[in-house]
Amino acid sequence: MSYQVHPSAIVDEGAQIGEGSRVWHFVHVCGGARIGKGVSLGQNVFIGNKVVIGDNCKIQNNVSVYDNVTLEEGVFCGPSMVFTNVYNPRSLIERKNEYRDTLVKKGATLGANCTIVCGVTISEFAFVGAGAVVNKDVPAYALMVGVPARQIGWMSEFGEQLELPVKGEGSVVCEHSGDRYVLSFNGLCREAGASTI
Repeated sequence: MSYQVHPSAIVDEGAQIGEGSRVWHFVHVCGGARIGKGVSLGQNVFIGNKVVIGDNCKIQNNVSVYDNVTLEEGVFCGPSMVFTNVYNPRSLIERKNEYRDTLVKKGATLGANCTIVCGVTISEFAFVGAGAVVNKDVPAYALMVGVPARQIGWMSEFGEQLELPVKGEGSVVCEHSGDRYVLSFNGLCREAGASTI
């Protein structure tokens, strides 16, 4: 086995787990799950059948990743954050054929106790603050807080807030990485030729 599994964890037959991944106490990984390399699944994590998790993701304690959720490379899921997959659940109504896809793109951070309402896309390196409730798509590099979540700024790939207006134009250099970020009316992007993480 090229990955570590704590004796209290359950990994169902058929689950694919990449090299160097770590599955901690009381985790349950369903048989249809596909998990990349170098992934950390914290205590009491649940991974559903129709879930894809990219390389180097960190899923902290008490997170359930339900069917139809896809995490690209390097996504951070903070402790006790919540995914959903049915928009209008009822215990008495079967809605398994109504699951909505949720996509979290490369490098995004989902803070502790935030909730991601199903059917949204969270773009590259976005940062969702602790306790926020995301109910619409999130732009790349956006800093989102509150209930419902609203954008209050921009974050660098390094994970520091950038001194830029939410809307408008401008540019700034991240003091930690030296990367330049350019804001236009199309959103924020890291300038071509800058270093990558």
